[in-house]
Order: sequence, then C-alpha cells, then structure tokens
Amino acid sequence: MPQQAIPFLFMRGGTSRGPFFDRSHLPEDLDDLAELLIKAVGSGHSLNIDGIGGGAAVTTKVAMLSPSDDDWADIDYFFAQVGVEDQLVDYKPTCGNMLTAIGPAAIEMGMIEPGDETTEVRIRAVNTGAEVVSVVQTPGGVVEYQGDAAIDGVPGTAAPVQLNFRKVAGGATGHLLPTGNLRDEIDGIEVTCMDVAMPVVMARADAFGLTGHETREELDANTGFFARMEAVRLRAGEAMGMGDVSNSVTPKFALLARAQNAGSFAARYFMPWQTHPTLAVTGAQCIAACALAPGSIADGLWDRTNAAPAALKIEHPSGLLDVTIDFSNDTDGFHVASAGLTRTARKLAAGQLFVPD
Repeated sequence: MPQQAIPFLFMRGGTSRGPFFDRSHLPEDLDDLAELLIKAVGSGHSLNIDGIGGGAAVTTKVAMLSPSDDDWADIDYFFAQVGVEDQLVDYKPTCGNMLTAIGPAAIEMGMIEPGDETTEVRIRAVNTGAEVVSVVQTPGGVVEYQGDAAIDGVPGTAAPVQLNFRKVAGGATGHLLPTGNLRDEIDGIEVTCMDVAMPVVMARADAFGLTGHETREELDANTGFFARMEAVRLRAGEAMGMGDVSNSVTPKFALLARAQNAGSFAARYFMPWQTHPTLAVTGAQCIAACALAPGSIADGLWDRTNAAPAALKIEHPSGLLDVTIDFSNDTDGFHVASAGLTRTARKLAAGQLFVPD
C-alpha cells in the first residue's frame, strides 16, 4: 500500500521547530488528525526514529494554517503538541515560538501577499483565541530569513519577526486569575495561577528547595521534584476550572527566582514533564504578568515597576528573553492589555511528508 504524501514546510520558530501544514490537506476529524500527526512526528520512540520529531517536546510541535473567516484575522493558526513517547496529541495549548514562523509560512504557502519591505500578518490562535500581529521582513516581496537579530537558545542571527499579542488574558480559562486569587496554597506550596497567553502555575524555586538557577539537565534528573511539582499542577488545574489535566500539557508550571545575571528575575519553565531548554513565548508573557502583579508569588524577587508598558528581561537556562507587557494596576485591579516580543524564524525544508496510509 502506498504511503500518503502531504505537502509541508519544515520550519524553526523561535526555539521550537516542526512541520507546518495547510489545514485543508489534513483530516477534519481530530482523532484522525491525531493519528496522522503521531505517525508524522514518530511519537512512541524516544528518538522519534520513524518520524521527523527530534526527541524533545520543543521538536514535536505541529502548526496548521488556513485563511481565517474572522473579521479581524488573516490567518488561523491551529497548534498541536505531540508527545515524544506517549503517542498523545494535545490541542488545548498554543505555542508562541512556533507562531513566530506562522507569518513567514503563510507567505510561503501563498496565503498572504507580501509587501515590498515588511508584511503585517494578523493571526488568530485557534486553540486559545489570542490575536497576534506579526511583522515579517519581506524586502522585494520575498521573505527574508537572514539578519542581525539574535535570540538566546538559537545559534547565530536571523531576520527579526515582531510579535504583538492582543487579548491575552483569560484565553484558556476565561479569567486572568482562574482561581480568583493572586496566591493559593497547594500541598504546602504557595502558587500564583494565571492565564495570560498560556495558563501557568508559578511558584518560587526556594519553595521546592531549589535555587531557580539549576540547569535543564539537573532539573530533569530531579525525579523527586517532578513528582511533587506534578501533584501541585494537577490540583491547580482543578482549582483553575480545567478539570483533570493529567493527560494535558496545560497548565504549564514555572519556578521564579532572583536574577543572577542581567535579567529582571530568573525563571525555569516546564512543558510540563520536561524542563524547557529556554522559555516559551506564551509562558514568558504569563510569567512577566505575574512578576508585575502586586501580591503575586513574585513579590520581593525583583524591583517591580509600575510604569506601563514594562520591558522585562527573563533569565532562562540558555540566556535571556525580552518581553514587553502593557498593563494597568488601579482601583479595578490588575489588568493585562497586550504583550510584545521579537523572535526569529527560518525555513529549514519544504516538500512532501510521507506517512503510512
């Protein structure tokens, strides 16, 4: 029986990579789609040896594009997180790093007409409802991938892609503070549960007896910590109205600590069963919002600013990530209006991906 051939782009977006598909080339039914994506990535083996995954959660991500029927958006971006080994596909979250390559991919696929210098692409993240304006470099009407922008976690430099996230609060749960509190205590750990671009449960590293400056490898080897963290995450998921999250990658989990280098503060981010090698774009927005909210678990970790918009530098295992948050803090409480970041993307390959029919 012949294999099924599916047109695709293989792209790096931020510090993640994976296949980018035209949604119309894939099954509509989500169970059928999941089966196809599991085969495409090679989920079920630690090296994804029978697919194009890279053996890590940041390299088993899938982006699917289609022209949007939304009055505001140009492109609908549907995201899938495929498990490395467990053959599970999660459609609940979105991925901001992969989103970096949505604008370039939409132009490459012919869904967007490029401008002569830059091209603005309005993207709706279908999974969460977030609205993102992406500005892509297109000199002469061609996507430019080479440039001088550098992001920690990716070697070399590339052309910048500017991202401006709108309507980031409450996308997954309907509330900025899904539990109704700036702090909750779960299993003896104080946490802040927020939903800004991504629902995240955040705690101070020292609450787990950690410094918050451990390497990715050190954290991944700490099975005792992961077991305790997962117990807190599961209970937090219920408290956030997300139900049983044992088979879901959301809510994510993050540890915060004082800065050690040039950052505003330090963070370690979990996907959630592995330590992120850098920091997720969506997660960074939620962590930054937590740091700016008076009364959160970030109190005392840095010199909080009340000036908006605020530019923060978050230390992660591979360096720094810059994020700008436009917010307000008044008698009505703390509110997040938008978030902005600059990332890079690159087209790695294009052609047909073959999966068993």
